[in-house]
Amino acid sequence: MDIDAYLDRLGVGRPAAPDLATLRHLQERHLAAVPFENLSIHLGEPVVLDEEALFAKIVGRRRGGFCYELNGLFAALLRALGHDATLHAAQVFHADGTLGPPLDHAAIVVSLDSENWLVDVGFGRFARHPLSLSAVDGQPDPDGEFLVLDAPHGDFDVLLDGKPQYRLERRPRPLADFVPMAWWQTTSPESPFTRSLTCSRPTSQGRVTLAGDKLIETVDGVRNEVPLPTPEAIHAAYRVYFGMALTRLPVPPGGSPLTHGAPQPDTALT
Repeated sequence: MDIDAYLDRLGVGRPAAPDLATLRHLQERHLAAVPFENLSIHLGEPVVLDEEALFAKIVGRRRGGFCYELNGLFAALLRALGHDATLHAAQVFHADGTLGPPLDHAAIVVSLDSENWLVDVGFGRFARHPLSLSAVDGQPDPDGEFLVLDAPHGDFDVLLDGKPQYRLERRPRPLADFVPMAWWQTTSPESPFTRSLTCSRPTSQGRVTLAGDKLIETVDGVRNEVPLPTPEAIHAAYRVYFGMALTRLPVPPGGSPLTHGAPQPDTALT
């Protein structure tokens, strides 16, 4: 891995030591610089879960990705910088409180100073800072208060403002374990990613999301939605808000690039 090129993508210099302050800064910068997006599915591009392919996409082409891609590559960067970082599978909670399938999500656990920290740059709206997996009280974060609870079989339930987000496995997994579920997520008509088109990242005051032909900005809790009437306007939004120069626009489900087929902007997506 070209560590310096990856750090340049995040807008940071090479850190002096693999400590908690460094981990926190890298997570903040990754979330701000690398969008959560599922454009590859709607551009007809393959999603390849190996570090070389992910580096070429996220660093070389300055794109984003979804959980397996973003956390898969970020974990590799953290290891290259001296962190003890492992990938862990999670099951995402549905709105009705039921759990999704195993390996529905991939997150990172970093072992640092005899404590384990949850790091996640691939879940849409989620913690901007590392979360202690041993803390018994709520952990305040710019995006809300997070609580980590013990779950069956030694797993962890992660809650945001009292609402369950996902159940995290204790045991680590290699990136290759996520390949079958990533294939399902990118091909099944039942997958939320094949049924929607989104590109999103947090900002200093909230979040910005490009959902099909609608640009949605949330600033200090106030949501503003602006329709984008032309392909040129959509291209400009990808470039200005996400730093992405696309050669062609993704086609959302059942329509042209000007068809809005995406979910609401501030929903946490895997």
